[in-house]
Parts: sequence; structure tokens; C-alpha cells
Amino acid sequence: MPGPNRSSLRNGLLRALEQDEYTLLQPYLEPVQMTKGEVVIGSNEPFDYAYFPQSGLASILSKPSKSPQVEVGLCGRDGMVSPALVLGADRTPHETQVQVEGTWLRIEAEALRQSVRQRPSLRDILMRYIQTFLLMLSQTALSNGTGKVEERLARWLLLAHDRLDGDDLPLTHEFLSLMLGVHRPGVTNAIHVLEGARMIRAKRSVITVLDRGRLKEAAGNAYGMAEAEYERLIGPFRDQHSTAEPQGFSA
Repeated sequence: MPGPNRSSLRNGLLRALEQDEYTLLQPYLEPVQMTKGEVVIGSNEPFDYAYFPQSGLASILSKPSKSPQVEVGLCGRDGMVSPALVLGADRTPHETQVQVEGTWLRIEAEALRQSVRQRPSLRDILMRYIQTFLLMLSQTALSNGTGKVEERLARWLLLAHDRLDGDDLPLTHEFLSLMLGVHRPGVTNAIHVLEGARMIRAKRSVITVLDRGRLKEAAGNAYGMAEAEYERLIGPFRDQHSTAEPQGFSA
């Protein structure tokens, strides 16, 4: 069964393709349901497929042999897993794991390679995505190297909010601790800071974005550059699925 019609795509990268480029890929695209915790690409395992998320969220994890794993990047309906395939690699030392379940479109790795060789313009737009992905990685390094925990948390919540529907993010303290590479008490304190400033509301396993604008201010320079580059090179970055406007709290 071929992939969905171009008009029903939710993946921003696929939506940005010209009709003839998408028509080339469409027969090879297969919808798959991804579950939380599923390892999509294992560390140093050959690529069998490339994936284009339609919904949900995945983390790219670095797993040093003597250190805890830490997130170095993430992907949702903005892009693809794994962009290393487009660069000619057949595997990567990083692991990609599903953090929020969703529906993805997958294509056999060799079918994508052949399509890219057949249509250079397809390779061009995938390479433009890689440029934005590398910028996101550099922003992560900046955030981890210079930002306070609450700044890093604000940025990560924005990244998740960009890629998920609505303002309710299904994220636990334990998961955020892993993503930020800090101990759980540090994440809990950072959540209290953002919640006290009425940017978010935290309940068990769910964080609700209340004021996206103030979250962006809290994240500082570590958020926005990669997103702007995505819009310049590919197209609209974030579905207008929510506004997350301030909700009228009294002082």
C-alpha cells in the first residue's frame, strides 16, 4: 500500500517536496505505528529503513560505554530518521528511541538511496534538512554548556511543543532528567521555577504549556536559530495547533 496523498501529509519535510519528488517516494512509503520506548535505530546497526514521523517524538541518544545515555537531538514531524543515511553512512553510533508514540512513514534504505540518485533535487532538500538538524545539535551544545537547568528545560519543552499536538506534553520527570543529562531533583526544581512563573503546569506525567512566549524568553539564545533556518530552507516549522497564550492568572 503506497504512502498517503501529499495533501494529507503531516511531516513537514515530505510536505516540502515538489509533487514529482513525492510521487517518486510515495510507492515505497509504508505507515507504521511506533510505540513508546521502541528502539528504531540501534547503535552501530545497519540502516534497514529511513523514517518520516507524522506524529509522536523520537530522541537521538548518545550512549557512552561508562556514562549514562544522554539526548543529543530529537525528531518529530519536522524531519527524518536517520539523516546520516542521506550522507552516505550505513550506520551511526547513536541510538534513536521513540519517546512519544505516533504514526510514521518508513521507506527501505536502499529505495531512498536509489530515489536520491534518480532525483538530485530530492537530495538537495534532504541536505537542507540536515543543515537545520546540525544547527539544532549546535544549539543543544550551547544550551548544555552555558545554560542553567531551567533554561535548558524551557528549550526542550519548546522543542517538544513544536513537534506535538496541543499544549499537553506527555513527559515524566524521569524522562526529562535523561534528556537534559541532569539528576531528577534538578529537573524537579527547574519545573517548579517554570511553574512558579506560570509558564507551564505540571501534573503526573504531563506538562502543559501555558505561555509559550515566556518559555522562549526563558530559553534565551539556545532556541530559535535552527527553527528560523528550517523555515527559510524548508517551510513552516510548527503547525498552528495551539496558541499557549497566558491564561489569565492573577498575581
